[in-house]
Amino acid sequence: VRDADRGRRADTVTAVSRSRLIITLVAGIVTVAACTADQGVSSTEARPSGSSAPDTTAPGDTSPDATEPNGTDPDPTSSAPPTTDGPTIGALDWGACTDEAATDEALQCATLTVPLDYDDPSGETLDLALVRVPADDPDDRIGAILFNPGGPGGSGFEYIAQAGSTIVGEMGLEDFDLIGFDPRGVDRSNGLRCLDDAEFDAQIYLDDTPDTPEEEAALEAADDAWVQGCLDRYGDTLVHYGTENVARDMDAMRAALGDEQLSYIGISYGTYLGSVYATMFPDRVRALVLDSAYEPTGDSVEQQYTTQLVGFDTAFANWAAWCEAEASCAFRADDVPAAWDQLVIDLDATPAPASDGRLANDTVMRTATSSALYAESQWPLLASALAEARDGAGDKLFVLADGLAGRNPDGSYVTLQQSFPLITCASGLGDEVPDDPAALAERMRELSPRFAADVSADDFEDSCAELMPAVTPPTLDYAGDAPILVVGGLEDPATPFRWAEEMTDAMGPSARLLTYTGEGHGQLLNSTCVTEFEAATLVDLELPDEGAVCEPDPDVPEPDWWTSLPVPDGVSDVIDSSGSDALLGITPSLAFSESRTTDLSPDDALDAYDAALEALGWIVGDRAEPIDGVPQGVYFDDSGAVFSVLAIGPEAFENPDLDGLDQVADPTRTLLVLLAF
Repeated sequence: VRDADRGRRADTVTAVSRSRLIITLVAGIVTVAACTADQGVSSTEARPSGSSAPDTTAPGDTSPDATEPNGTDPDPTSSAPPTTDGPTIGALDWGACTDEAATDEALQCATLTVPLDYDDPSGETLDLALVRVPADDPDDRIGAILFNPGGPGGSGFEYIAQAGSTIVGEMGLEDFDLIGFDPRGVDRSNGLRCLDDAEFDAQIYLDDTPDTPEEEAALEAADDAWVQGCLDRYGDTLVHYGTENVARDMDAMRAALGDEQLSYIGISYGTYLGSVYATMFPDRVRALVLDSAYEPTGDSVEQQYTTQLVGFDTAFANWAAWCEAEASCAFRADDVPAAWDQLVIDLDATPAPASDGRLANDTVMRTATSSALYAESQWPLLASALAEARDGAGDKLFVLADGLAGRNPDGSYVTLQQSFPLITCASGLGDEVPDDPAALAERMRELSPRFAADVSADDFEDSCAELMPAVTPPTLDYAGDAPILVVGGLEDPATPFRWAEEMTDAMGPSARLLTYTGEGHGQLLNSTCVTEFEAATLVDLELPDEGAVCEPDPDVPEPDWWTSLPVPDGVSDVIDSSGSDALLGITPSLAFSESRTTDLSPDDALDAYDAALEALGWIVGDRAEPIDGVPQGVYFDDSGAVFSVLAIGPEAFENPDLDGLDQVADPTRTLLVLLAF
């Protein structure tokens, strides 16, 4: 089924998660800046335990640490040194990063050469891209923590390049190497692209509810072109990009690092990858954190098509109820779902133009809605985007939709949307064709009359069969005793709670289920409670008690002193900041915030705040620059209050870390983001 809401597996690299990386970095440096004022703000302290391990070791080392993955028989109990018959694995030569995403000077980068086919170790190879925040002191190093953000097809390199140092600081991981990598077939690691950017851009938002023979023909031609492009470019090699080979690649990383065991953080599909690794190499696991668990292998055919459908339908209902009750919701109406339905019809007939010349049709609107439902912090932006689209402007819809599609402002794409179905098929995770397509289509419409309204019996097909031979996924069954934390969200649309329960069972008696009661998908750094339990699992090898539950973080209230803050000359009244807040990841639980604009330069605006606040008795702290070109003023008083101003000037709008900001804020003026913690 072509529609993203119906056919999408558990991918977490969305507008939500990508934008969250930016504010994660901002929040970390805001915290550090506040700490310099001795206001009691601190990150989680490291609680090191265990023995140290060497920084890097060539895979030919004969110690047990360097045991290489065996491509033909991944014997989890083997600790013998590699033989000349084993796969050819490269060494890790860590050095300064040259990738434009890895601007943090603490980062180091490397590539690892692995076989394309572990059954043919002397054949074609792949180079995998890795980035790490190295352990503070090699003498105290415990080992490596590998990270995968989901997908399949998400870039772990990108995530750690942007947020790795913050994750280390917040979770107390200073005695570990925190390593992000692009799995085989993703972006920097031989990213799979069956169509070039221009070809893909031309089809990504085609009307997928065709009303005419021409629209139907356009969809069919797009699907045919993509499949043919995959076969022409990759042929019979596509089958080697599945999850089991990624797990073997992870074990090759462990061997190249010289570690006997590895620790791991996986989100969404990344939880499935981690559980496959544990199944294949149980004795090589030190600790696993599986956040927003995805365990599809035991699903019935109906569950394959309806689990996420129901999850997103429930999240939509929650968003609509919020919008009807919240006075600030820009799309507020007595019946928000009915207003949404009408806008779908209107945009199908007359798309809303965006400033870049593209047209936001009903497909863009549904994609934007799905994107926003991944996190409650995006709800105000969705409302604002829908309201503007109703008034004839499609820019904000594209901000949300492009994040889910992996589209950059210049029209280029990350590989997510193309590698996602290929890795899914190569992993044996493609949806089966139902025995009774008409009955299943009716059931889907019954469960979700909105997102499945147009599903018909003709929509079901075995798309994987066109690309590669059938693959049987492994049965998840962890036989080791390392601590495994499985996190499931009761209101998670993408990986509903049932999967977390099933993964906990599959991972055996050493696995523990942690329940999160709030909205959204992926709680690393989004929930203080969840993050603390995850840190304890990785650092102390301690799991929460049976039945542990985490509630959402409370909102930061408006401080008593907020209304007495000065407004310097030339600074505007408070503006609608739903778009910029969502893109930056500013949530009510992170900070109380408002935004204003000014024609002053960023430094002049902060100078004005310095003078005005100092006159009122506030102490002016040292300025920071959490994002290149974005100065930040930090202020505090004797009561312990902390106030901050981020000044984002017109030149900073060009910073790739702020992609999309010009679509939700005026790029000709300085945006002032005011924050209280």
